Amino acid sequence: MAASKQTAVGPLVGAVVQGTNSTRFLVFNSKTAELLSHHRVELTQEFPKEGWVEQDPKEILQSVYECIARTCEKLAGVNIDISNIKAVGVSNQRETTVVWDKFTGDPLYNAVVWLDLRTQSTVETLSKKIPGNSNFVKSKTGLPLSTYFSAVKLRWMLDNLRPIQKAVEEGRALFGTIDSWLIWSMTGGVNGGVHCTDVTNASRTMLFNIHSLEWDKDLCDFFEIPMNILPNVCSSSEIYGLMTAGALEGVPISGCLGDQSAALVGQMCFQEGQAKNTYGTGCFLLCNTGRKCVFSEHGLLTTVAYKLGKNKPAFYALEGSVAIAGAVIRWLRDNFEIITTSEEIEKLAKEVGTSYGCYFVPAFSGLYAPYWEPSARGIICGLTQFTNKCHIAFAALEAVCFQTREIMDAMNRDCGIPLSHLQVDGGLTNNKILMQLQADILRIPVVKSVMPETTALGVAMAAGAAEGVDVWSLEPEDMSAVLMERYEPQIQATESEIRYSTWKRAVMKSMGWVTAQSPENGDNAVFSCLPLGIFIVSSMTLLIGARYVSNFEE
Repeated sequence: MAASKQTAVGPLVGAVVQGTNSTRFLVFNSKTAELLSHHRVELTQEFPKEGWVEQDPKEILQSVYECIARTCEKLAGVNIDISNIKAVGVSNQRETTVVWDKFTGDPLYNAVVWLDLRTQSTVETLSKKIPGNSNFVKSKTGLPLSTYFSAVKLRWMLDNLRPIQKAVEEGRALFGTIDSWLIWSMTGGVNGGVHCTDVTNASRTMLFNIHSLEWDKDLCDFFEIPMNILPNVCSSSEIYGLMTAGALEGVPISGCLGDQSAALVGQMCFQEGQAKNTYGTGCFLLCNTGRKCVFSEHGLLTTVAYKLGKNKPAFYALEGSVAIAGAVIRWLRDNFEIITTSEEIEKLAKEVGTSYGCYFVPAFSGLYAPYWEPSARGIICGLTQFTNKCHIAFAALEAVCFQTREIMDAMNRDCGIPLSHLQVDGGLTNNKILMQLQADILRIPVVKSVMPETTALGVAMAAGAAEGVDVWSLEPEDMSAVLMERYEPQIQATESEIRYSTWKRAVMKSMGWVTAQSPENGDNAVFSCLPLGIFIVSSMTLLIGARYVSNFEE
């Protein structure tokens, strides 16, 4: 029997998307941006203590290899030759911190995930060290001193983990965010693996000077981080090294972008003033500010958006980061068990079409932008005897939209030019109720790409456009047209404003919940409470103190 004829396709580019909850590998046609095949593997998280979130770096690496292998099998199944894959890009959950032994290739501790809260006391200690100029860290990094970023996680590891201390003393330790760990491992590991990162991931460590685009000695001295364990900083689009194992052995890894930067590129927000919002575990609104750093006066971050080539300029972005967005739905599924699948929330919300005065502030990990308030905890308020699970489901979706409104308002004030529409992506954008609510609460159109895999597309574009690969053109005239779905506001502005102002009152009630004497911070509790710090007031008006225990996932 004759061999089956292979399908003719143009050059292909693969994209690793390593997220908090899962790893995916996707393959695109570089000439049409068509998604040809993909595979996804879910990941586990570990929760050694309250507020701690960890992952196994080896499990993450293995999930990447598994996704690549399964995707290649699927391509072969439809007669597409995997030798057409000319490059691979890596996009990743940012800030998550890994330290490993460069001689054995073994992680020296689990990866400490971006949402992890163990470093609050480290942050407080460091805050007291800041020189007279209170903007010492932010002026160089664009970031507030927070548990969110890698430097404080690494400082905690060096203070508390003897195996890491010893490895640093002996010159065996390497530090990196997830991109560095993956690229080092996939380009040879102990046998010549490339220890690098890109400017977007480096800019989330709090050790990187976003003006000079280099590791900053003053910052490293401040955090007491030895510079010899840091990765080499590269652009977001260049050949870092070649894959040394698996189905794609010999293929160059030539794109690297933190996940939110990848989504910005995938949404083709290349012009100053263009913005996108990604709805994943958290919510991340980025606005391209061009080649200049714009420092926020309203609680936003300044970050490197992308640098698409060694000799290309860096572009910057203002970012509003919300810790809990899609994760609140999984909390309702796994902790409250009012739904059995994440998709059910849309059906529940549709049944009532209103929260009936119920408001949900999912401050499980404190509040990120624009407040940066670690003492906040989750609350559900406005409860009555009429309230049921449908109203709570609707309130949870509204919470995602209200948080986005807060960061969009801050962004409009910083930029001076209000956004005329919002481009959106991420898994939650499949929820039509959520998208309509978002348009209603923002009072501007919400525009969703019909092709939802914008993070993967962005890093595939960076990889395919790299010098020496040159299979993907980033020239505007060569960009493929993207079909969009548009949601227009459907409620009166007065109703939107009343709901939003009530939400902000609820946010104020969530603050100041964790104190030096609260159960979370020690044994000297000044009030009795139900398990998990949840308080139910007899008038049924407030549920407060909610947070994750062990069922957190993206």
